[in-house]
Amino acid sequence: ADDIAHLIRAKKEIVEREGVLEYYPAEEALGEVAGLAGLKDWLAKRTHIIRSPQKAAEFGLTFPKGLLLIGVPGCGKSLSARAVANEWGLPLLRMDPGALYNKYIGETEKNFRRACGVAEKVAPCVLFIDEIEKAFAGNGSGDDGGVSQRVFGTFLSWLQDRKAPVFTVATANDVQRLPPELLRKGRFDEVFFVDLPDAATRRTILEVHLARRNLDPTGFDLDAVARATDDFSGAELEQIIVAALYSAFASQQPLTTAALLAEAG
Repeated sequence: ADDIAHLIRAKKEIVEREGVLEYYPAEEALGEVAGLAGLKDWLAKRTHIIRSPQKAAEFGLTFPKGLLLIGVPGCGKSLSARAVANEWGLPLLRMDPGALYNKYIGETEKNFRRACGVAEKVAPCVLFIDEIEKAFAGNGSGDDGGVSQRVFGTFLSWLQDRKAPVFTVATANDVQRLPPELLRKGRFDEVFFVDLPDAATRRTILEVHLARRNLDPTGFDLDAVARATDDFSGAELEQIIVAALYSAFASQQPLTTAALLAEAG
């Protein structure tokens, strides 16, 4: 156990020394992600590959390439990405493409290659790219001197040809802004759409956020709150609880179902 902790610290030092990626502690568990049964099933089938890579290779399987999560903002895409690293026990690295861009000619492409190289050094790991459509919004426009186009080409080649066990999880809110080359098979293993939660999932989300704040979910009529929050995202459901807690704390009263319903209204 001590050796594993030492190895994790060493990987973190490598990432921080290079300064092109961020090392994130993977704190969220996949069980905290409400709904998304299809995604969880897909990940569960690949857990054995992560834990027994040699047996998987003998079986003819290779390390999975990654996932692209598309959908409504605030519905758990980023949470799912972080939970994957926790579930598989892998380091979580976050790439901010905007931070890699540099005004000097050639520096952006160099930074991008360095970031990919760091991920391969730390592998096996999970590489998280949030809102990937914004990174390549200028692709093909020529407004930036072709930098976005060159970086995008480098990224596509790396996604398809890399040999190191780097599992890439990218999220996107606007599928129309994604270049079609990014969506074809071979870049990512699978593409999932993350939609607004249904009533049962909303209830589960409320339970999770109440429990995180040391509140007993059974003391609330969560079915009523779930019915009153149709078309709410997961992030909006969390803010209902936070806002109601502020009101309860200000009035020095315990949190009630009525307070949650008032915030939902």
